[in-house]
Amino acid sequence: MNLITKIFPLLTLLSMHSSIIAQAKFDSKFNTHGKQLLQQQCTLCHQLNKITGSSGYTLGQWQELISTMTDLSNHPERELLTTYLATYYPPNQNRQPTLRAASLSLDFKEWVVPTLGQRSRDPIQASDGSIWWAGQWGNLIGKINPKTGAMKEYPLPAGSMPHSVTLDNDGNVWYTGNKNATVGKLNPHTEAITVYKMPDPMAKDPHTAIFDKHGTMWFTLQHSNMLGRLIPSSGDIELITLPTPNSRPYGIKLDAKGNPWVACNGSNCLIKVNPQTLQLKEYKLPDPKSKVRRLDFANDGQLWFVNSSQGRLGRFNPSTEEVKEWPSPSGPKSHPYAIAVIDDVVWYNESGMRPDTLVRFDPQTEIFQSWPIPSGNVYAGIIRHMRSTHEGNLLIHQSSTNRIILVTLDSGKERVK
Repeated sequence: MNLITKIFPLLTLLSMHSSIIAQAKFDSKFNTHGKQLLQQQCTLCHQLNKITGSSGYTLGQWQELISTMTDLSNHPERELLTTYLATYYPPNQNRQPTLRAASLSLDFKEWVVPTLGQRSRDPIQASDGSIWWAGQWGNLIGKINPKTGAMKEYPLPAGSMPHSVTLDNDGNVWYTGNKNATVGKLNPHTEAITVYKMPDPMAKDPHTAIFDKHGTMWFTLQHSNMLGRLIPSSGDIELITLPTPNSRPYGIKLDAKGNPWVACNGSNCLIKVNPQTLQLKEYKLPDPKSKVRRLDFANDGQLWFVNSSQGRLGRFNPSTEEVKEWPSPSGPKSHPYAIAVIDDVVWYNESGMRPDTLVRFDPQTEIFQSWPIPSGNVYAGIIRHMRSTHEGNLLIHQSSTNRIILVTLDSGKERVK
């Protein structure tokens, strides 16, 4: 064997080793810089667990998701970041929902709102059929003409960060200024905005609001642990502190008699308000670990709620104080969030799952059905509030991907298979 024959395998091995080292150096630089981008850029707007605890995405899905974000859509190193995310956070099955077979047909119509990264949420239908929403991070509220698809956004006073919108009997659009301790009214004809400041410096975060038939606004203040009442004619605001500390009042609805009821997102309670005396009555749920995001009433007066922390759907009878709960199809970590009762059928979502699922529960048969929300199929979208339309359909949203969604519900008849 000559010298060349002996040396050639060694040269080949050295060449392969050099290639591996070069690749390792590239990977090291890529890994280090990619991680820095993740920690420096993504955490400007999100907690890191939004990514580390996600269901992961493909490269194309990460690219599309990041394109919806104001701070990253035009970032010069967007491609490196998306490649890093796709490499280390690819799709996984960790949060896969358990879907229940659905014999009903649903139609999901989506609108992508103009301003990226605004966290569009809480859509509500006006009497003329238009749809209003809150763009929390965009500091705006918006309007959709569902017939033409035309959209218009209205900037709010600096720092408002609206958490929700609601409508009064005169067609004015009201928002809760979650970050500057205000509520505001937009006159849709003049576009004038009237701001009402909280009278107590401890009342910092107006959350969700609703009007009663007398034109009085009732609203929650989650972290302030308060409930508010505003009389629009005078501008007077009264605030009441909940009896249990850290109850974190969240969703609010009215019963048939006009009594406001409040969901506790920090304690195992439901709160009934006497609208005349402002006295509060607290009802404790049996499981002390219960925490309720939102609630709604059926025509028979039964109060339905989502036991978010325990992954259950619940029913409270105000007359007997009886509580009954059903496990949500995807289990204890499904985190039911929003809820609406339409024609005595309960609709809610499983926000802890990916995709975020829309669930239907028939109290008569106690049968669940569920659907993956199209834009929740690959994105970290969450429905945080849902409300019915005049036609008996459902308005939802995907806050992480700038979408407002109209769900046209089946009449209730099963499809012919």
